Amino acid sequence: MYETKNPQLTPELYAYVLEHNPPLDPVQRGLVETTHRRLAGVAGMQTAEEQGPLLAFLVRLTGARQVVEVGTFTGFSTLSMAQALPEGGRLIACDISEEWTAVGREAWAEAGVADRIDLRIAPAIDTLRALPAGEWIDLVFLDADKESYVDYWEELVPRMRPGGLLVVDNTLYHGDVADPAATGGGAAVRAFNDRVRADDRVDDVLLTVADGLTLARRLP
Repeated sequence: MYETKNPQLTPELYAYVLEHNPPLDPVQRGLVETTHRRLAGVAGMQTAEEQGPLLAFLVRLTGARQVVEVGTFTGFSTLSMAQALPEGGRLIACDISEEWTAVGREAWAEAGVADRIDLRIAPAIDTLRALPAGEWIDLVFLDADKESYVDYWEELVPRMRPGGLLVVDNTLYHGDVADPAATGGGAAVRAFNDRVRADDRVDDVLLTVADGLTLARRLP
């Protein structure tokens, strides 16, 4: 029998976590609130609040200069990573919605990082296939349609530099991945997790952060 050491994440404990993480700056906070105000019905698609500082931390930790994001929504994760990029750093953001990303564009401009972000509105698989070949991407954040995760993975891994980091969100998919009879997104993420575990091009770890977060490092 497996025993978890994770405490139950009560609202009080979650608030404590946020209080002991780097605080969101005014532009980040405004973007979170604007997303919930303008897009209340789909605001749950926004990256978890604690993941913004985490993504920024990972950009700085890896020294990433070339970042690719698959799935932008209103751009909270985009903003967090772009702010952490060094001078000359570049982030390619892939999404299909002009409406949702327009919210992000406002915040990116307000934060003074719009010039670091190359937003590409098109099916992400087409954008990825059009990227230059070779090993040049330093960091990836994947948080898009779960049924296409394996396809995105196969386009991204060959383009990662040795030591480059892939960060994949929702890899627990509300707990559905533990069910062999899962369907839909749960089945897709379950298959993706199996693909990552079997991929000898990377080493990886699956974490119980938010709805599950996989970190995978491209091996030399």
